[in-house]
Amino acid sequence: MTWNDFIYLLPEIVLTIGASALLLVPVTGARGTSFSAKWAMLVILLITAGSLIACSHAVETIDQSRQLQAMFALDGFAIFFKLLFIAAIALLVLLSDDFLAESRYSPWEYYSLLAFALCGMMFMASGVHLITIYIGLELLSLSSYILAGFYKSELKSTEAAMKYFILGAVSSGILLYGISLIYGVCGSLNLLDIAAAMSTITNNDALMFGIMLLGAGLCFKIAAVPFHVWTPDVYEGAPTPIAAFLSTASKAAAFSIFARIFYVGVHDFHLYWNYVLATISALSMILGNFAALTQDNVKRMLAYSSIAHAGYILLGVISVNALGLRGILVYSVVYVFANLGIWATVLMLRRNQYAGERVDDFEGLSRRAPLWAFAMVIFLLSLGGIPPTAGFIGKYYLFTAAMKAGYGWLAVLAVLASAVSVFYYFRIAAAMFFSDAEGARLQSSYALAAAVVVCAAGTLLIGVAPEGVLAVLKNCIPGGY
Repeated sequence: MTWNDFIYLLPEIVLTIGASALLLVPVTGARGTSFSAKWAMLVILLITAGSLIACSHAVETIDQSRQLQAMFALDGFAIFFKLLFIAAIALLVLLSDDFLAESRYSPWEYYSLLAFALCGMMFMASGVHLITIYIGLELLSLSSYILAGFYKSELKSTEAAMKYFILGAVSSGILLYGISLIYGVCGSLNLLDIAAAMSTITNNDALMFGIMLLGAGLCFKIAAVPFHVWTPDVYEGAPTPIAAFLSTASKAAAFSIFARIFYVGVHDFHLYWNYVLATISALSMILGNFAALTQDNVKRMLAYSSIAHAGYILLGVISVNALGLRGILVYSVVYVFANLGIWATVLMLRRNQYAGERVDDFEGLSRRAPLWAFAMVIFLLSLGGIPPTAGFIGKYYLFTAAMKAGYGWLAVLAVLASAVSVFYYFRIAAAMFFSDAEGARLQSSYALAAAVVVCAAGTLLIGVAPEGVLAVLKNCIPGGY
């Protein structure tokens, strides 16, 4: 490794040092200092983002070593997702402020785990080698298992963490087995080398089985059917900010490696795997939306909604065209902002020390807090794909990409599934605006209010004036698309 390589890895190095420092603060006796864990985490995120932007310009004039080039890339695609991850974690810090103030658990360990998870996500976005991607994925997963069980004394939290860990370990084993089969046939784990090897192979059962296992492991990470069974229980049992993390930043990271692997590495075999993923996409949209219709628990409703959105994002994967890839990038941003906004609003509501976990907790919110009720409607409209919100732009790209790739039937199914989703999203809207009952008490804070405002502004801005975002995305598409 050369000194130039450290420039490419500088953001991850900075973040790792910061995460380790956060973990060590409690044992140094500085836990009770006036400088809070929240501000320390925000400073680390700011420095990481600054170093990433600086390095993105610096690497234009310096070269990587051949060893690092085969493992790690700092291209427009990676920079886009890394900045999205940093923004999502920063919003999660705001969401977690009141949650940590009310709990008896240390915020330093909490933010340290979030920082390590972010480091894993950043390695995933830059991975051009299946082992790099796997290591980043496991760092994210291990941090997520611990965060899901952060309420160590509560049965629901520990049960959620155990379910997540067991099923996650199984999915990792499946993923590794698929990687080993691909290596056995292609002789390399670098995505470009895999693509070159596959261009000379017309049919190979071991290779196809390896791709299917790799896809199955990734489908678990995005909670696509039939690898979704962990999602409702984990979202319900995990602390609400962690459920928000699992449904947004963590899933966006999985979207990034799904796109990188299937667009760069195994695209030549898309005629073999695209119908399998098309079936998974269809089942995810159907089951996710119809199961969400029956839910009164908002966290479980959002869990099933996230399963449906995994089906939507798979439309961009199976399309294997520039429009589909652009749709994945746009929808990742849309999905993160809208979902985090909803989770922030959920955290504003309190009933018996718990966040607003039931639909009736939102009753009468338009009278008590019309601004937050209006913001909630914006987020719900975006997830439903209704203009002029950002969700419409994201779904337009994904559905159009599927139609251009010859999956018109799947695009029609996606439109119908989106129509179904409007029913359960607007159950919450109806409770806010048309109910005379008194829901859960509102407990807003500056941090939560800031998170809601940022998410609402982003959701509306992308929907009303998407040209700026789309112009940026032109520089984030990998070569060949």
